[in-house]
Amino acid sequence: MESYILLEGLRFYAYHGVAPQETKVGNEYTVSLRLKADITRAIASDDVSDTVNYAEIHQAVKAEMDIPSKLLEHVAGRIIRRLFNDFPAIEHIDLKLSKRNPPMGADIETAGVEVHEGR
Repeated sequence: MESYILLEGLRFYAYHGVAPQETKVGNEYTVSLRLKADITRAIASDDVSDTVNYAEIHQAVKAEMDIPSKLLEHVAGRIIRRLFNDFPAIEHIDLKLSKRNPPMGADIETAGVEVHEGR
């Protein structure tokens, strides 16, 4: 069986960007995660200690989003490294990180990055 933990549309206010006003004013960001992990034991036990706790995942992502960076690529890489480090049960991560209404003179909802990484 393949199994995944999903966290879709996590919302954060953060201070990432190349332009100086982005690091002062900030912007809204969304993060979506698809985490491959074996949840077989949790299916049988109904015990959170037998799975990847998504509340703890949220806290780890929030901690990385709270660190200002110029590039979303850098933030995405930090999130992936943190999740692999803190949660050994995660085998593969699909991450999507988007900045809402980026200041680029275009009529655009979001701009962002998508990363797929395995151990």
